Amino acid sequence: MPFIDIRIAGTATREQKAAIVADVTRSMGVHLGKPAAAVQVNITELSLENYGAGGILIADRPAPATQEVAPANGTR
Repeated sequence: MPFIDIRIAGTATREQKAAIVADVTRSMGVHLGKPAAAVQVNITELSLENYGAGGILIADRPAPATQEVAPANGTR
């Protein structure tokens, strides 16, 4: 039974998290042959004030330019 932990700096909408869970579950089936019912996914949202990198809090970094990411199957 796969257990997948995903940590996100900041927050995601319920719809975004549902899509992540669906994608990760599907990927475990495709790549490892795991049945969807066996895949456990945990998403933890980290406060930007409780996470740092490069010696500074993520909350203090300038916002990066956003970039659209194409789905793994190549469709949009």
